[in-house]
Amino acid sequence: MSAPVATTGSAAPRPDAPDPATLQKLERALREAVPHGEVAFGKRRRAEYAQDASVYRQVPAAVVLPADTDELAAALAACHGLDVAVTLRGAGTSIAGQAVGDGVVIDTSRSLNRIVEIDAEAHTARVEPGVVLDRLQDACKPHGLRFGPDPSTHARCTIGGMIGNNACGTHSVAWGRTADNIVELEVLTYDGERIRLRSLGADELQHVIDEGGRTGEIHARLRDLRDRHLAMLRTEFGRFRRQVSGYSLEHLLPERGFDLAAALVGTEGTCAVVVSATVKLVDLPARRTLVALGFADLPAAGDAARHVLRHEPIACEGLGGDQVAALRRNVPDARPEEMLPEGAGWLLCEFGHADATPDPEAEQARADALLKDTGAVDVRLVQSPAEQAALWRIREDSSGLATRAPDGSEAWPGWEDSAVPVEHLGDYLRDLAALLESHGLQGTPYGHFGEGCVHIRIDFDHATAEGVRIFRTFMKDAAELVARHGGTLSGEHGDGQARAEFLPLVYSEEAIDAFGEFKAIWDPENRLNPGILVHPRAADERLRITAGHRPTLQLTTTLALAEDDGDLTKALRRCVGIAKCRTASGGVMCPSYRATGDEKDSTRGRARVLYEMVQGDVITDGWQSEEAAEALDLCLSCKGCKSDCPVGVDMASYKAEFLHHHYKGKRRPASHYALGWLPLWSHLAGLAPSLVNAVTRNKKAATLLKKAGGIAPERPVPPFAGRRFRTSFKKRRNVPAPGSRGKVLLWPDTFTEFMSPEVGRAAVLVLEHAGFEVVLPPDRLCCGLTWHTTGQLDMAKKVLDRTLKAVDPYLQEGMPLIGLEPSCTSLFSTDATELFPDDPRAKRLADQTMTLAELLDQRAPDVDFGRLDDVTALTQTHCHQHATLGSKADDRVLARVGVDSGRLDSGCCGLAGNFGFEEGHYDVSVAVGEQALLPALREAADDTVVLADGYSCRTQITQLSDRRPRHLAELLRDALRSRREN
Repeated sequence: MSAPVATTGSAAPRPDAPDPATLQKLERALREAVPHGEVAFGKRRRAEYAQDASVYRQVPAAVVLPADTDELAAALAACHGLDVAVTLRGAGTSIAGQAVGDGVVIDTSRSLNRIVEIDAEAHTARVEPGVVLDRLQDACKPHGLRFGPDPSTHARCTIGGMIGNNACGTHSVAWGRTADNIVELEVLTYDGERIRLRSLGADELQHVIDEGGRTGEIHARLRDLRDRHLAMLRTEFGRFRRQVSGYSLEHLLPERGFDLAAALVGTEGTCAVVVSATVKLVDLPARRTLVALGFADLPAAGDAARHVLRHEPIACEGLGGDQVAALRRNVPDARPEEMLPEGAGWLLCEFGHADATPDPEAEQARADALLKDTGAVDVRLVQSPAEQAALWRIREDSSGLATRAPDGSEAWPGWEDSAVPVEHLGDYLRDLAALLESHGLQGTPYGHFGEGCVHIRIDFDHATAEGVRIFRTFMKDAAELVARHGGTLSGEHGDGQARAEFLPLVYSEEAIDAFGEFKAIWDPENRLNPGILVHPRAADERLRITAGHRPTLQLTTTLALAEDDGDLTKALRRCVGIAKCRTASGGVMCPSYRATGDEKDSTRGRARVLYEMVQGDVITDGWQSEEAAEALDLCLSCKGCKSDCPVGVDMASYKAEFLHHHYKGKRRPASHYALGWLPLWSHLAGLAPSLVNAVTRNKKAATLLKKAGGIAPERPVPPFAGRRFRTSFKKRRNVPAPGSRGKVLLWPDTFTEFMSPEVGRAAVLVLEHAGFEVVLPPDRLCCGLTWHTTGQLDMAKKVLDRTLKAVDPYLQEGMPLIGLEPSCTSLFSTDATELFPDDPRAKRLADQTMTLAELLDQRAPDVDFGRLDDVTALTQTHCHQHATLGSKADDRVLARVGVDSGRLDSGCCGLAGNFGFEEGHYDVSVAVGEQALLPALREAADDTVVLADGYSCRTQITQLSDRRPRHLAELLRDALRSRREN
């Protein structure tokens, strides 16, 4: 490791992790201090908190989740009594390493999340530090108010975290940074002093000092610091709004009201612990419009940003072509180019209106003026709220999408959020591109261009000594570059460990000394987040990836992990910690976290535990790890993360791989045999379905069967159909002549074949009406889904190989394979090539598999199925369809028969194949259903048609409501019948 460029502040010693004797005392003290919250010294919980959203990794000595602010204070006192370092954490989305530490990590997000009061008249709210920003916004909305700052992580970031980093977000150009929106902070110092901080006039300040004590001492020493550095503070600090690096000492100035609350914003947990915050609220615009401007390239967009400001936008965001390409690659159905104007770089300019009545003429005039003033090559005025939301999603997902460089290589934060005065932005972007090229690096810039803030992830190579050397050299050169443009290292995420050692390149020696003194006044023992900002660790210390390190765990995988070059470690590194899996609504990911609120049940938490399992430092028993098994237990294998996670983490696949190794050569849970081998049992049940149904309806017999099979006792066993689909197909009457559109291979999945043959019969009617000749493959085939989900990958391969042999002749004739069950269709489309990566049959299967809707939309767009104009639908999208197949074709087909899909945009049904049937999962399964689906069913009108193509979804709906859900094929069949009757 190279020596740091410089140290920040005096050379105070940095504490290491507690020794074993101290740990024993610490555990006793913390358990006494936190009787109702959680104190965790175990491997799994510590693994979950070993990383944030940065490039750094540090396994903490312990994790504490206090139940209330009294327990927070008591936990801090326990750490102080034993001289143990403390790191505060909210959502853990910090990008510069300030949310990991080797002492005690205290997570405020689980329980310290009360919105204490909203004073609409005063335009303020008082909150605890763990309140998620979107929760605060939802609570303020009925009052016509909101909190101004809104980073892209608004759905999971906490107010405490925003205070720590001085978060800004999309609308800071209008509503300011977090520091501009704090009225008062209630804080604790490391030594236990509880202080209320706000702006103070000279007389008020003197009064506080005269009262003495620790509070008076802090105020007096900070006043003295200010008075000794007045000239420096007035010339070096507060030069432009996004100057977030270091400590914001300008707030000590008398003309700024000696505002210690604002001065503590952005101190990254190094000075005090926030207990509560009183924040300012702003008025919500009655209406918004969006103007998208296209430019020849991103630097040209940067040049134009300052001209946009004259039109007083409430947001001005920059976006590049690489983000658009990444969205198109990673998200099913994404067509961003259809929403954007021509160009290779864009500005998204939002305007707020006090009047709710649209004024199309004035808004078009503004768009035309912006086109002229900025020199853009194209412009698009977007007034539809839905289209605006779609465009903003591109911008919000950029932090995740940017973690893969355009060539697919890994890209990392580090030089994440530098900022320059907006008039320098275009030139800075050009120079930054040249600097990257000179170091052989690539990145994808985007950001808050209206305020000169540039986000970028760069393909640093931390795995080799030479790569780390280049990383350090680039960071130093980039700091010097941003200084030449009058800018700062951080524009909203803080310096943390990543950039703090380079602060002397942008600040004077006097300013650096003032930082050290400021920290020492608050935390003289240097126990609050040591190694961050002041006395910083080197940027290349404690990296998540250690140069030259090779995990001891044998990492040969059964799944190809093709997108990660077959490297499980690389696949797990996809999780960069931005924590979209911790959101409370929208999309599917992560249903188990939404049900439990526990980090271990988030996609990120699971990825962290698996990563530590691979590293072998904390979790040392590899594939046999019970910690990993516990973390994965409530994973529904819904695949929601594969599409909803901006970096494409595929936890369902990682779980299958883990279960494959974990149980290899061992007895498996009973449910793996009962549910994993369901296709076999279904074939047997199909020989005498009435008898099987009689047994499963018998209470005593069913109880015994469920206990033996590891099935939740609360779950009814779904009945088997009296006649298989295949039998009905062979015996159907009035078979039409071969259709003009050719043959299709209709896949009779286990659920359609044995449990819902009416779906298959409806599909045949629809397909034949559309002019297709329906062909079925040979009997006794299966996609292998249930074996795959339960991690029986060897058997899944055998089953799928048999299927490939049987269906490939049909595929070679050019027939599409049509799936009716989304989970099976998804396996053919995506997982088959993971099981057989080099088999052309699997590739052919993936390429030629289609949903029913896709076939009708693409190959029979002119077929008249009739109209159901009086039908109102509510559609539950199967999670696998959401993740890998998309549903726009379904919506277009429904529109052809006059039905609005009413598609729910949030939530898994909760059953998720075998998950909801497994013993111990019932309560979570129901809780997941209650997130969106079940409330929507209760609120829907009685005559609403409930659509659900997934058998699991239909089963959950049937068992937990009085609705009778239908498959798309059944609705189209009904439309045909209506057409014939009319």
